[in-house]
Amino acid sequence: MPDSMMDMEHRDHQLHRHQQPQRVSTTVNGGVTGIGAPAGIGIGAPSGIGIGVGSSTSTFSAVTTPPTTENRERDHLPQPTMQHQPPLQQQHQQQQQQLHQQQQQQQQQLQQHQHQQQQQQQQLQQQQQQQSQVMEQQSLGLPHAHHALSQQSQQQQAIHRAEQRRADEEISDRASTCGKLLIFLSVALVILTLPFSLFVCFKVVQEYERAVIFRLGRLMQGGAKGPGIFFILPCIDSYARVDLRTRTYDVPPQEVLTKDSVTVSVDAVVYYRVSNATVSIANVENAHHSTRLLAQTTLRNTMGTRHLHEILSERMTISGTMQVQLDEATDAWGIKVERVEIKDVRLPVQLQRAMAAEAEAAREARAKVIAAEGEQKASRALREASEVIGDSPAALQLRYLQTLNTISAEKNSTIVFPLPIDLITYFLKTSEATTQQNAAAARAALNNAQQQQQQQQQQPQQQLMQQQPVMQQQQLQQTPPPQQMQQQQYQQAQQVTSAM
Repeated sequence: MPDSMMDMEHRDHQLHRHQQPQRVSTTVNGGVTGIGAPAGIGIGAPSGIGIGVGSSTSTFSAVTTPPTTENRERDHLPQPTMQHQPPLQQQHQQQQQQLHQQQQQQQQQLQQHQHQQQQQQQQLQQQQQQQSQVMEQQSLGLPHAHHALSQQSQQQQAIHRAEQRRADEEISDRASTCGKLLIFLSVALVILTLPFSLFVCFKVVQEYERAVIFRLGRLMQGGAKGPGIFFILPCIDSYARVDLRTRTYDVPPQEVLTKDSVTVSVDAVVYYRVSNATVSIANVENAHHSTRLLAQTTLRNTMGTRHLHEILSERMTISGTMQVQLDEATDAWGIKVERVEIKDVRLPVQLQRAMAAEAEAAREARAKVIAAEGEQKASRALREASEVIGDSPAALQLRYLQTLNTISAEKNSTIVFPLPIDLITYFLKTSEATTQQNAAAARAALNNAQQQQQQQQQQPQQQLMQQQPVMQQQQLQQTPPPQQMQQQQYQQAQQVTSAM
Protein backbone atom coordinates (compact mmCIF):
# COMPACT_ATOMS: atom_id res chain seq x y z
CA MET A 1 0.00 0.00 0.00
CA PRO A 2 2.73 2.56 0.75
CA ASP A 3 4.49 1.72 -2.54
CA SER A 4 1.36 2.44 -4.56
CA MET A 5 0.92 5.77 -2.77
CA MET A 6 4.48 6.78 -3.62
CA ASP A 7 3.88 5.92 -7.28
CA MET A 8 0.75 8.03 -7.29
CA GLU A 9 2.63 10.95 -5.70
CA HIS A 10 5.34 10.70 -8.35
CA ARG A 11 2.78 10.73 -11.14
CA ASP A 12 0.96 13.70 -9.65
CA HIS A 13 4.23 15.58 -9.35
CA GLN A 14 4.89 15.01 -13.02
CA LEU A 15 1.43 16.31 -13.88
CA HIS A 16 2.04 19.49 -11.87
CA ARG A 17 5.36 19.96 -13.52
CA HIS A 18 4.10 19.68 -17.11
CA GLN A 19 0.88 21.58 -16.66
CA GLN A 20 0.05 25.02 -15.24
CA PRO A 21 -3.37 24.62 -13.67
CA GLN A 22 -5.46 27.29 -12.06
CA ARG A 23 -5.06 27.01 -8.24
CA VAL A 24 -7.59 27.82 -5.61
CA SER A 25 -5.67 28.25 -2.37
CA THR A 26 -7.14 27.95 1.03
CA THR A 27 -4.99 28.61 4.05
CA VAL A 28 -5.99 27.29 7.42
CA ASN A 29 -4.25 28.74 10.44
CA GLY A 30 -3.65 26.63 13.43
CA GLY A 31 -0.42 24.80 12.68
CA VAL A 32 -1.83 21.48 11.51
CA THR A 33 0.88 18.89 11.18
CA GLY A 34 1.43 17.24 7.87
CA ILE A 35 0.67 13.64 6.94
CA GLY A 36 4.29 12.84 6.47
CA ALA A 37 5.07 14.54 3.11
CA PRO A 38 7.61 17.38 2.97
CA ALA A 39 6.49 20.97 2.56
CA GLY A 40 5.65 22.04 -0.99
CA ILE A 41 5.13 18.45 -2.24
CA GLY A 42 1.66 17.58 -3.47
CA ILE A 43 0.05 14.17 -3.06
CA GLY A 44 -1.61 13.26 -6.28
CA ALA A 45 -4.94 11.49 -6.37
CA PRO A 46 -6.26 9.61 -9.36
CA SER A 47 -8.87 12.28 -9.96
CA GLY A 48 -6.24 14.94 -10.47
CA ILE A 49 -6.70 16.65 -7.09
CA GLY A 50 -3.45 17.72 -5.44
CA ILE A 51 -3.03 18.26 -1.70
CA GLY A 52 -0.16 20.38 -0.39
CA VAL A 53 0.75 20.39 3.29
CA GLY A 54 3.08 22.88 5.00
CA SER A 55 4.96 22.71 8.24
CA SER A 56 3.56 25.77 10.07
CA THR A 57 0.31 26.29 8.17
CA SER A 58 -1.89 23.80 6.40
CA THR A 59 -2.66 24.75 2.84
CA PHE A 60 -5.28 22.84 0.95
CA SER A 61 -4.85 23.30 -2.80
CA ALA A 62 -7.49 22.02 -5.14
CA VAL A 63 -6.12 21.73 -8.63
CA THR A 64 -8.66 21.59 -11.39
CA THR A 65 -6.85 20.08 -14.32
CA PRO A 66 -8.84 18.88 -17.23
CA PRO A 67 -7.91 15.33 -18.00
CA THR A 68 -6.29 15.15 -21.39
CA THR A 69 -5.64 11.97 -23.28
CA GLU A 70 -2.16 13.06 -24.35
CA ASN A 71 -0.95 13.63 -20.80
CA ARG A 72 -2.36 10.31 -19.59
CA GLU A 73 -0.79 8.46 -22.43
CA ARG A 74 2.48 10.27 -21.85
CA ASP A 75 2.56 9.53 -18.13
CA HIS A 76 0.92 6.09 -18.51
CA LEU A 77 -1.79 6.99 -16.01
CA PRO A 78 -5.01 4.96 -15.61
CA GLN A 79 -8.48 6.41 -16.07
CA PRO A 80 -9.78 8.19 -12.97
CA THR A 81 -11.95 6.03 -10.66
CA MET A 82 -13.15 8.44 -8.00
CA GLN A 83 -16.33 6.54 -7.30
CA HIS A 84 -14.67 3.19 -6.36
CA GLN A 85 -11.52 4.24 -4.45
CA PRO A 86 -11.82 5.61 -0.85
CA PRO A 87 -10.07 8.81 0.17
CA LEU A 88 -6.48 8.59 1.31
CA GLN A 89 -7.22 10.07 4.71
CA GLN A 90 -9.68 7.30 5.57
CA GLN A 91 -7.23 4.64 4.44
CA HIS A 92 -4.50 6.23 6.51
CA GLN A 93 -6.76 6.40 9.58
CA GLN A 94 -7.71 2.75 9.17
CA GLN A 95 -4.06 1.80 8.94
CA GLN A 96 -3.28 3.81 12.06
CA GLN A 97 -6.15 2.15 13.93
CA GLN A 98 -4.95 -1.29 12.89
CA LEU A 99 -1.42 -0.48 13.98
CA HIS A 100 -2.72 0.90 17.27
CA GLN A 101 -4.75 -2.29 17.87
CA GLN A 102 -1.76 -4.46 17.07
CA GLN A 103 0.39 -2.47 19.45
CA GLN A 104 -2.22 -2.81 22.19
CA GLN A 105 -2.41 -6.56 21.63
CA GLN A 106 1.36 -6.82 21.77
CA GLN A 107 1.43 -4.78 24.95
CA GLN A 108 -1.22 -7.02 26.52
CA GLN A 109 0.71 -10.12 25.54
CA LEU A 110 3.88 -8.63 26.99
CA GLN A 111 2.08 -7.76 30.19
CA GLN A 112 0.69 -11.29 30.46
CA HIS A 113 4.12 -12.75 29.81
CA GLN A 114 5.66 -10.48 32.43
CA HIS A 115 2.94 -11.41 34.91
CA GLN A 116 3.58 -15.12 34.30
CA GLN A 117 7.31 -14.58 34.72
CA GLN A 118 6.70 -12.77 37.98
CA GLN A 119 4.51 -15.61 39.23
CA GLN A 120 7.13 -18.16 38.27
CA GLN A 121 9.82 -16.13 40.01
CA GLN A 122 7.68 -15.91 43.13
CA GLN A 123 7.07 -19.64 43.04
CA LEU A 124 10.78 -20.30 42.61
CA GLN A 125 11.55 -18.00 45.52
CA GLN A 126 9.00 -19.81 47.67
CA GLN A 127 10.47 -23.16 46.70
CA GLN A 128 13.96 -21.94 47.51
CA GLN A 129 12.79 -20.64 50.87
CA GLN A 130 11.08 -23.93 51.64
CA GLN A 131 14.15 -25.88 50.61
CA SER A 132 16.33 -23.69 52.81
CA GLN A 133 13.95 -24.22 55.72
CA VAL A 134 13.99 -27.95 55.15
CA MET A 135 17.77 -27.98 55.02
CA GLU A 136 17.92 -26.00 58.26
CA GLN A 137 15.54 -28.40 59.93
CA GLN A 138 17.56 -31.36 58.73
CA SER A 139 20.79 -29.78 59.97
CA LEU A 140 19.19 -29.07 63.35
CA GLY A 141 17.68 -32.54 63.51
CA LEU A 142 14.10 -31.35 64.02
CA PRO A 143 11.35 -34.00 63.91
CA HIS A 144 9.28 -32.03 61.38
CA ALA A 145 11.74 -32.41 58.50
CA HIS A 146 9.82 -35.25 56.91
CA HIS A 147 6.59 -33.29 57.19
CA ALA A 148 8.18 -30.28 55.48
CA LEU A 149 9.45 -32.46 52.64
CA SER A 150 6.00 -33.89 52.11
CA GLN A 151 4.49 -30.40 52.08
CA GLN A 152 7.08 -29.27 49.57
CA SER A 153 6.35 -32.20 47.26
CA GLN A 154 2.63 -31.52 47.54
CA GLN A 155 3.12 -27.85 46.68
CA GLN A 156 5.27 -28.75 43.70
CA GLN A 157 2.62 -31.15 42.48
CA ALA A 158 -0.06 -28.46 42.91
CA ILE A 159 2.04 -25.97 40.93
CA HIS A 160 2.59 -28.53 38.20
CA ARG A 161 -1.14 -29.25 38.02
CA ALA A 162 -1.94 -25.53 37.85
CA GLU A 163 0.51 -25.06 34.99
CA GLN A 164 -0.94 -28.01 33.13
CA ARG A 165 -4.46 -26.68 33.70
CA ARG A 166 -3.44 -23.26 32.41
CA ALA A 167 -1.85 -24.79 29.32
CA ASP A 168 -4.95 -26.90 28.69
CA GLU A 169 -7.16 -23.85 29.01
CA GLU A 170 -5.03 -21.93 26.51
CA ILE A 171 -5.17 -24.84 24.08
CA SER A 172 -8.92 -25.19 24.53
CA ASP A 173 -9.42 -21.45 23.95
CA ARG A 174 -7.46 -21.66 20.71
CA ALA A 175 -9.32 -24.77 19.60
CA SER A 176 -12.74 -23.37 20.53
CA THR A 177 -12.72 -20.83 17.70
CA CYS A 178 -11.80 -23.48 15.15
CA GLY A 179 -14.36 -25.86 16.63
CA LYS A 180 -17.10 -23.26 16.43
CA LEU A 181 -16.28 -22.68 12.79
CA LEU A 182 -16.43 -26.41 12.03
CA ILE A 183 -19.71 -26.76 13.93
CA PHE A 184 -21.18 -23.86 11.95
CA LEU A 185 -20.09 -25.45 8.67
CA SER A 186 -21.52 -28.82 9.72
CA VAL A 187 -24.86 -27.27 10.67
CA ALA A 188 -24.94 -25.41 7.37
CA LEU A 189 -24.24 -28.66 5.54
CA VAL A 190 -27.09 -30.37 7.40
CA ILE A 191 -29.48 -27.55 6.54
CA LEU A 192 -28.45 -27.51 2.89
CA THR A 193 -28.85 -31.28 2.48
CA LEU A 194 -32.25 -31.56 4.17
CA PRO A 195 -34.14 -33.92 4.27
CA PHE A 196 -31.44 -36.43 3.31
CA SER A 197 -29.22 -35.40 6.21
CA LEU A 198 -31.83 -36.60 8.72
CA PHE A 199 -30.90 -40.21 7.98
CA VAL A 200 -27.31 -39.43 9.00
CA CYS A 201 -27.95 -37.12 11.95
CA PHE A 202 -30.58 -39.06 13.91
CA LYS A 203 -29.60 -42.31 15.64
CA VAL A 204 -31.52 -44.74 17.86
CA VAL A 205 -30.29 -46.75 20.87
CA GLN A 206 -32.20 -49.51 22.66
CA GLU A 207 -33.46 -49.50 26.25
CA TYR A 208 -30.45 -51.52 27.44
CA GLU A 209 -27.90 -49.36 25.57
CA ARG A 210 -26.31 -45.94 25.96
CA ALA A 211 -24.43 -43.80 23.42
CA VAL A 212 -21.27 -41.89 24.36
CA ILE A 213 -20.81 -38.97 21.92
CA PHE A 214 -17.49 -37.31 21.07
CA ARG A 215 -17.46 -33.92 19.32
CA LEU A 216 -14.12 -33.05 17.76
CA GLY A 217 -12.51 -35.66 20.01
CA ARG A 218 -14.02 -34.30 23.24
CA LEU A 219 -16.77 -35.76 25.36
CA MET A 220 -20.02 -33.87 25.06
CA GLN A 221 -21.56 -32.43 28.19
CA GLY A 222 -24.58 -34.20 29.60
CA GLY A 223 -23.12 -37.69 29.70
CA ALA A 224 -24.29 -40.66 27.70
CA LYS A 225 -27.41 -40.39 25.53
CA GLY A 226 -30.32 -42.76 25.41
CA PRO A 227 -32.44 -44.70 25.33
CA GLY A 228 -34.30 -43.47 22.26
CA ILE A 229 -33.34 -40.98 19.53
CA PHE A 230 -30.36 -38.65 19.70
CA PHE A 231 -28.84 -36.15 17.25
CA ILE A 232 -25.27 -36.01 15.94
CA LEU A 233 -23.54 -33.68 13.50
CA PRO A 234 -21.90 -35.39 10.54
CA CYS A 235 -18.13 -35.28 10.10
CA ILE A 236 -17.44 -33.84 13.57
CA ASP A 237 -19.38 -36.16 15.91
CA SER A 238 -18.66 -39.81 16.64
CA TYR A 239 -20.34 -42.11 19.14
CA ALA A 240 -19.88 -45.51 20.79
CA ARG A 241 -22.65 -47.86 21.92
CA VAL A 242 -22.37 -49.39 25.39
CA ASP A 243 -24.43 -52.41 26.49
CA LEU A 244 -25.65 -52.14 30.11
CA ARG A 245 -26.89 -55.73 30.49
CA THR A 246 -25.25 -58.14 32.91
CA ARG A 247 -22.56 -60.30 31.35
CA THR A 248 -21.26 -63.70 32.42
CA TYR A 249 -17.61 -64.68 32.27
CA ASP A 250 -16.55 -68.28 32.84
CA VAL A 251 -13.06 -68.10 34.34
CA PRO A 252 -10.93 -70.92 32.88
CA PRO A 253 -9.37 -73.44 35.30
CA GLN A 254 -6.41 -71.92 37.14
CA GLU A 255 -3.57 -74.03 38.55
CA VAL A 256 -3.05 -72.66 42.07
CA LEU A 257 -0.56 -73.57 44.81
CA THR A 258 -2.33 -73.27 48.16
CA LYS A 259 -0.80 -72.01 51.38
CA ASP A 260 -0.11 -75.59 52.55
CA SER A 261 1.72 -76.42 49.26
CA VAL A 262 -1.04 -78.38 47.51
CA THR A 263 -1.63 -77.90 43.78
CA VAL A 264 -5.31 -77.56 42.89
CA SER A 265 -7.24 -76.51 39.78
CA VAL A 266 -10.00 -73.96 40.44
CA ASP A 267 -12.52 -72.33 38.08
CA ALA A 268 -15.22 -69.74 38.76
CA VAL A 269 -18.01 -67.64 37.21
CA VAL A 270 -18.13 -63.81 37.35
CA TYR A 271 -21.30 -61.76 36.79
CA TYR A 272 -20.68 -58.08 35.95
CA ARG A 273 -22.24 -55.13 34.10
CA VAL A 274 -21.40 -51.59 32.96
CA SER A 275 -22.54 -49.07 35.56
CA ASN A 276 -21.13 -45.89 33.95
CA ALA A 277 -20.99 -45.87 30.16
CA THR A 278 -18.91 -42.69 29.87
CA VAL A 279 -16.22 -43.88 32.28
CA SER A 280 -16.03 -47.33 30.67
CA ILE A 281 -15.25 -45.71 27.30
CA ALA A 282 -13.01 -42.83 28.42
CA ASN A 283 -10.92 -44.43 31.21
CA VAL A 284 -10.03 -47.84 29.76
CA GLU A 285 -9.47 -49.17 26.27
CA ASN A 286 -11.45 -52.40 26.65
CA ALA A 287 -13.32 -52.61 29.94
CA HIS A 288 -14.62 -56.16 29.40
CA HIS A 289 -11.22 -57.65 28.52
CA SER A 290 -9.58 -55.88 31.45
CA THR A 291 -12.24 -57.16 33.86
CA ARG A 292 -11.74 -60.74 32.67
CA LEU A 293 -7.98 -60.63 33.10
CA LEU A 294 -8.39 -59.10 36.54
CA ALA A 295 -10.83 -61.86 37.52
CA GLN A 296 -8.26 -64.54 36.65
CA THR A 297 -5.47 -62.91 38.64
CA THR A 298 -7.76 -62.22 41.61
CA LEU A 299 -8.83 -65.88 41.69
CA ARG A 300 -5.21 -67.05 41.74
CA ASN A 301 -4.18 -64.57 44.43
CA THR A 302 -7.15 -65.35 46.67
CA MET A 303 -6.70 -69.12 46.46
CA GLY A 304 -2.96 -68.86 47.04
CA THR A 305 -3.52 -67.33 50.49
CA ARG A 306 -5.82 -70.11 51.77
CA HIS A 307 -5.30 -73.64 53.07
CA LEU A 308 -6.83 -76.60 51.29
CA HIS A 309 -9.43 -77.29 53.98
CA GLU A 310 -10.49 -73.61 53.84
CA ILE A 311 -10.93 -73.78 50.06
CA LEU A 312 -13.07 -76.90 50.38
CA SER A 313 -15.19 -75.72 53.31
CA GLU A 314 -15.41 -71.90 52.92
CA ARG A 315 -16.41 -71.35 49.30
CA MET A 316 -19.02 -68.71 50.08
CA THR A 317 -16.55 -66.65 52.11
CA ILE A 318 -13.93 -66.83 49.36
CA SER A 319 -16.52 -65.85 46.73
CA GLY A 320 -17.56 -62.80 48.77
CA THR A 321 -13.94 -61.72 49.20
CA MET A 322 -13.29 -61.98 45.46
CA GLN A 323 -16.47 -60.02 44.67
CA VAL A 324 -15.43 -57.14 46.95
CA GLN A 325 -11.88 -57.00 45.55
CA LEU A 326 -13.04 -57.04 41.92
CA ASP A 327 -15.73 -54.42 42.54
CA GLU A 328 -13.25 -52.03 44.14
CA ALA A 329 -10.71 -52.48 41.33
CA THR A 330 -13.20 -52.10 38.45
CA ASP A 331 -15.07 -49.11 39.89
CA ALA A 332 -12.62 -46.76 38.11
CA TRP A 333 -13.52 -48.48 34.81
CA GLY A 334 -17.28 -48.04 35.22
CA ILE A 335 -17.81 -51.77 35.89
CA LYS A 336 -19.98 -53.22 38.67
CA VAL A 337 -19.18 -56.83 39.73
CA GLU A 338 -22.45 -58.26 41.00
CA ARG A 339 -21.50 -61.80 41.96
CA VAL A 340 -18.65 -64.35 41.95
CA GLU A 341 -19.18 -68.11 42.27
CA ILE A 342 -16.54 -70.88 42.55
CA LYS A 343 -17.54 -73.77 40.29
CA ASP A 344 -15.18 -76.65 40.95
CA VAL A 345 -12.01 -77.47 42.89
CA ARG A 346 -10.06 -80.34 41.29
CA LEU A 347 -7.52 -82.21 43.43
CA PRO A 348 -4.68 -84.57 42.35
CA VAL A 349 -5.61 -88.28 42.08
CA GLN A 350 -3.29 -89.39 44.89
CA LEU A 351 -4.67 -86.72 47.20
CA GLN A 352 -8.21 -87.77 46.33
CA ARG A 353 -7.43 -91.37 47.31
CA ALA A 354 -5.81 -90.32 50.58
CA MET A 355 -8.73 -88.07 51.46
CA ALA A 356 -11.21 -90.83 50.57
CA ALA A 357 -9.41 -93.32 52.84
CA GLU A 358 -9.30 -90.77 55.63
CA ALA A 359 -12.99 -90.03 55.25
CA GLU A 360 -13.85 -93.74 55.21
CA ALA A 361 -11.85 -94.37 58.39
CA ALA A 362 -13.54 -91.43 60.07
CA ARG A 363 -16.96 -92.76 59.05
CA GLU A 364 -16.16 -96.23 60.39
CA ALA A 365 -14.95 -94.78 63.68
CA ARG A 366 -18.11 -92.74 64.03
CA ALA A 367 -20.23 -95.83 63.23
CA LYS A 368 -18.47 -97.88 65.90
CA VAL A 369 -18.92 -95.13 68.46
CA ILE A 370 -22.58 -94.84 67.61
CA ALA A 371 -23.06 -98.64 67.84
CA ALA A 372 -21.31 -98.78 71.21
CA GLU A 373 -23.41 -95.94 72.53
CA GLY A 374 -26.54 -97.74 71.31
CA GLU A 375 -25.56 -100.99 73.01
CA GLN A 376 -24.81 -99.15 76.23
CA LYS A 377 -28.17 -97.44 76.19
CA ALA A 378 -29.93 -100.74 75.32
CA SER A 379 -28.20 -102.61 78.14
CA ARG A 380 -29.21 -99.93 80.60
CA ALA A 381 -32.79 -100.12 79.42
CA LEU A 382 -32.79 -103.94 79.68
CA ARG A 383 -31.35 -103.80 83.17
CA GLU A 384 -34.01 -101.36 84.29
CA ALA A 385 -36.72 -103.49 82.65
CA SER A 386 -35.44 -106.67 84.29
CA GLU A 387 -35.42 -104.98 87.67
CA VAL A 388 -39.00 -103.81 87.23
CA ILE A 389 -40.22 -107.20 85.94
CA GLY A 390 -38.38 -109.09 88.69
CA ASP A 391 -39.98 -106.99 91.39
CA SER A 392 -43.55 -107.67 90.16
CA PRO A 393 -44.54 -111.20 89.00
CA ALA A 394 -47.67 -109.73 87.39
CA ALA A 395 -45.50 -107.64 85.04
CA LEU A 396 -43.50 -110.74 84.14
CA GLN A 397 -46.72 -112.66 83.39
CA LEU A 398 -48.00 -109.72 81.28
CA ARG A 399 -44.78 -109.70 79.30
CA TYR A 400 -45.15 -113.43 78.77
CA LEU A 401 -48.68 -112.97 77.38
CA GLN A 402 -47.55 -110.09 75.07
CA THR A 403 -44.83 -112.28 73.67
CA LEU A 404 -47.33 -115.08 72.94
CA ASN A 405 -49.66 -112.59 71.22
CA THR A 406 -46.83 -111.29 69.04
CA ILE A 407 -45.82 -114.80 68.02
CA SER A 408 -49.40 -115.84 67.22
CA ALA A 409 -49.91 -112.82 64.93
CA GLU A 410 -47.55 -114.30 62.34
CA LYS A 411 -49.01 -116.68 59.75
CA ASN A 412 -48.04 -120.36 59.44
CA SER A 413 -46.01 -120.24 62.63
CA THR A 414 -45.37 -123.12 65.04
CA ILE A 415 -45.55 -122.11 68.69
CA VAL A 416 -43.76 -124.13 71.35
CA PHE A 417 -45.11 -123.28 74.79
CA PRO A 418 -42.39 -123.23 77.43
CA LEU A 419 -42.82 -124.42 81.02
CA PRO A 420 -44.98 -122.28 83.27
CA ILE A 421 -43.18 -119.43 84.86
CA ASP A 422 -44.40 -120.38 88.37
CA LEU A 423 -42.91 -123.85 88.07
CA ILE A 424 -39.71 -122.39 86.78
CA THR A 425 -39.54 -119.97 89.67
CA TYR A 426 -40.21 -122.81 92.18
CA PHE A 427 -37.42 -124.89 90.75
CA LEU A 428 -35.20 -121.86 90.73
CA LYS A 429 -35.95 -121.16 94.39
CA THR A 430 -35.39 -124.82 95.49
CA SER A 431 -32.18 -124.98 93.52
CA GLU A 432 -31.04 -121.80 95.15
CA ALA A 433 -31.83 -123.23 98.65
CA THR A 434 -29.96 -126.48 98.00
CA THR A 435 -27.00 -124.60 96.64
CA GLN A 436 -26.96 -122.46 99.74
CA GLN A 437 -27.08 -125.54 102.02
CA ASN A 438 -24.32 -127.27 100.09
CA ALA A 439 -22.25 -124.13 100.30
CA ALA A 440 -22.72 -123.94 104.09
CA ALA A 441 -21.76 -127.63 104.56
CA ALA A 442 -18.71 -127.17 102.39
CA ARG A 443 -17.67 -124.15 104.39
CA ALA A 444 -18.07 -126.12 107.69
CA ALA A 445 -16.00 -129.04 106.36
CA LEU A 446 -13.31 -126.67 105.29
CA ASN A 447 -13.24 -125.09 108.73
CA ASN A 448 -12.90 -128.53 110.43
CA ALA A 449 -10.07 -129.54 108.13
CA GLN A 450 -8.26 -126.30 108.81
CA GLN A 451 -8.58 -126.82 112.60
CA GLN A 452 -7.21 -130.40 112.37
CA GLN A 453 -4.23 -129.21 110.36
CA GLN A 454 -3.48 -126.54 112.93
CA GLN A 455 -3.60 -129.13 115.78
CA GLN A 456 -1.26 -131.49 113.92
CA GLN A 457 1.18 -128.65 113.39
CA GLN A 458 1.14 -127.75 117.10
CA GLN A 459 1.87 -131.38 118.40
CA PRO A 460 5.45 -131.65 116.97
CA GLN A 461 6.27 -128.29 118.40
CA GLN A 462 5.14 -129.40 121.89
CA GLN A 463 7.18 -132.61 121.64
CA LEU A 464 10.24 -130.61 120.69
CA MET A 465 9.71 -128.34 123.65
CA GLN A 466 9.54 -131.37 125.96
CA GLN A 467 12.64 -133.02 124.46
CA GLN A 468 14.85 -129.93 124.63
CA PRO A 469 15.77 -130.16 128.40
CA VAL A 470 16.63 -133.85 128.10
CA MET A 471 18.82 -133.23 125.12
CA GLN A 472 20.60 -130.43 126.87
CA GLN A 473 21.45 -132.68 129.82
CA GLN A 474 22.74 -135.40 127.54
CA GLN A 475 24.87 -132.89 125.72
CA LEU A 476 26.37 -131.79 128.99
CA GLN A 477 27.12 -135.36 130.04
CA GLN A 478 28.40 -136.54 126.76
CA THR A 479 30.23 -134.25 124.56
CA PRO A 480 30.26 -136.07 121.28
CA PRO A 481 32.33 -134.86 118.43
CA PRO A 482 30.88 -132.40 115.98
CA GLN A 483 30.14 -135.04 113.40
CA GLN A 484 28.04 -137.09 115.79
CA MET A 485 26.19 -134.02 116.85
CA GLN A 486 25.32 -133.22 113.28
CA GLN A 487 24.13 -136.78 112.70
CA GLN A 488 21.96 -136.69 115.78
CA GLN A 489 20.44 -133.37 114.72
CA TYR A 490 19.80 -134.73 111.28
CA GLN A 491 18.07 -137.80 112.73
CA GLN A 492 15.95 -135.69 115.00
CA ALA A 493 14.91 -133.50 112.11
CA GLN A 494 13.93 -136.58 110.14
CA GLN A 495 11.84 -137.82 113.04
CA VAL A 496 10.07 -134.50 113.29
CA THR A 497 9.32 -134.40 109.58
CA SER A 498 8.06 -137.99 109.61
CA ALA A 499 5.77 -137.21 112.54
CA MET A 500 4.32 -134.29 110.68
